[in-house]
Amino acid sequence: MWDALVGVMRDAYTAGLGEGTVPRPVIMPLVRGELVGLVWVRPLKVGEDALTGIAGLADIAAAAGADEVVLAWETHDVATACELPIAGPAPCLNMVLATRDGHVLHQFPYDEQLLSRSPGGWASVAPGWRPAPAPQPGGELVPPIQAAVNFSFSPIELNHPDPFGVTVVLMEEDGYRISLTEAFAR
Repeated sequence: MWDALVGVMRDAYTAGLGEGTVPRPVIMPLVRGELVGLVWVRPLKVGEDALTGIAGLADIAAAAGADEVVLAWETHDVATACELPIAGPAPCLNMVLATRDGHVLHQFPYDEQLLSRSPGGWASVAPGWRPAPAPQPGGELVPPIQAAVNFSFSPIELNHPDPFGVTVVLMEEDGYRISLTEAFAR
């Protein structure tokens, strides 16, 4: 499963960068080894809203009762949105695989190879993937990602017969983009 999720994220980054954008942070909760789906963070305002919005990715994992989560984000993008110093390689696709017992940080640095530039100044680039450093058990995570990991395994308390379904609806109303697998689709 891990290799498939890494492949999906690398493909998403290749496609996004080719269109001049970096994919937003995303969480992929798993329940008993089965992927629940992908949830991309809602549109964010720089600062506190970005910190809160990224940490809020955890809601879907908590509602699903996830036993594992994978989060993916770009170093520079999250640092800029959250007004944090850049920690680690940049540009870099970061992925963390987490359980209640801990996490392992995986980093996939890349060089940006210019493909084209629009008249408005937008650059279309292709990632030139560099060798990945060794996975880092317990590797340091930026605060909003660490919060998302922590909250992913906190029980969600909703007085509703379908806490997962209501969480999906509320997150979609907040602007999170949710793509559930067939087994978890409403």
